[in-house]
Amino acid sequence: MKNITSIFYILLMGTSLFAQPIPAPDQKNPIAIKGGTIHCASGRTLENGVIAFENGKITVLEVGMRSNLINQDKYTWIDATGKQIYPGLIALNTQLGLSEIEAVRSTNDYDELGSYNPNVRVVSSYNTDSQILPTIRSNGILMAQVVPVGGVISGTAAVMELDGWNWEDAVYKKEEGVFMNWPYAAPPQRERERLENPEQPKPVDEFERQVKEIRSFLDQSSAYAQKTSVEEVNLRFEGMKNILKGIQKLYVRANTAREMQSAIALLKEYKVTPVIVGGQEAWRIAKLLKDNNIAVIYTNTHRLPQFEDDDVAQAFEAPAQLANAGVNVMICVDGFWQVRNLAFQVGQAIPYGLNKEAALDGMTINAAKMLGIDKTTGSLEIGKDATLIISDGDIFDMRTNNITRAFIRGKDIDLDNKQKQLYRKYKQKYGL
Repeated sequence: MKNITSIFYILLMGTSLFAQPIPAPDQKNPIAIKGGTIHCASGRTLENGVIAFENGKITVLEVGMRSNLINQDKYTWIDATGKQIYPGLIALNTQLGLSEIEAVRSTNDYDELGSYNPNVRVVSSYNTDSQILPTIRSNGILMAQVVPVGGVISGTAAVMELDGWNWEDAVYKKEEGVFMNWPYAAPPQRERERLENPEQPKPVDEFERQVKEIRSFLDQSSAYAQKTSVEEVNLRFEGMKNILKGIQKLYVRANTAREMQSAIALLKEYKVTPVIVGGQEAWRIAKLLKDNNIAVIYTNTHRLPQFEDDDVAQAFEAPAQLANAGVNVMICVDGFWQVRNLAFQVGQAIPYGLNKEAALDGMTINAAKMLGIDKTTGSLEIGKDATLIISDGDIFDMRTNNITRAFIRGKDIDLDNKQKQLYRKYKQKYGL
């Protein structure tokens, strides 16, 4: 993939270098936060807690001020009385750092030529100078799964921190999983529309043709993976080896029940358990997903129903329906700049039956488990990375969510962004 230089971005958007917050330096002095409600994830909450970290790692996690807690004098203390402390949120299925302005093609670096590109990796295309990243972390999102789009097999995702001088600074996991776009299965009404144009190929036939094409590619990849030696290296087949061996995850974008059922049935032949991304009709096949131990990254609760006869609140209800059926469900916001509203989209599912602790876990520890990074991040535990946020109120409530401090591996992150700067600028101009 091509690299877009930060200078080009700055000139293109007419902003100065000083508008971009400077990446935080490594933690130098021990820090302790007291008085807040600590939401550790996995159902553990500490009222009036103390959390301390040193060299980027959590060293103390206690309730109240115990006499034998720590040598208090060596710490820089932050009073979080009345505030809420959470693990840094993790956004799944994003194009953060790969896209800047949708209408300007040269700022979009999220896809590659060709249909089958499991060998393509997004990590080196990640742009740490994106003006969008500061707006995302201002709402508590400190890590993201950055993924490619396009083609049938888009490429390999990476896990990135939303702060750093370059992609080498920001990368947390270089090769996380491969993303696939399952063929679109037209709903019945679209089939009826095509009857008026009999010369056009039937959607059902086109769907089956594309599925057969995927099967052919998987057959070739499987045969290649079983060879002990090869005369000529095929990068595309090499990119599928870890998927077929069960080492890497395969994420399949599919929305209708028919698409998901087709993907599950075909991949089962190759002993591959996919993760469904999108899943707008996943609630219809919840039992199938549960029986096959398939997780769902449900995309966008803030949208209209999939079909005209669906409940108007179906998008809000689906996460709870899946969770109640025993499906491991997480929520994402597809895209890049819209990702800043992730917590609010998750929060929208809570009044419709999604447990609040499960909602938090879906953005923290469960997302970390999905990405294979839960040993070091995703929850607040002694020995894990000090990646956390302090909010004035409930992160799911847009009225009280106000992130006042954020730390990534102990680094004190600058939460300023272009939008806040413009707010201050015009507030001063009009004397407000």
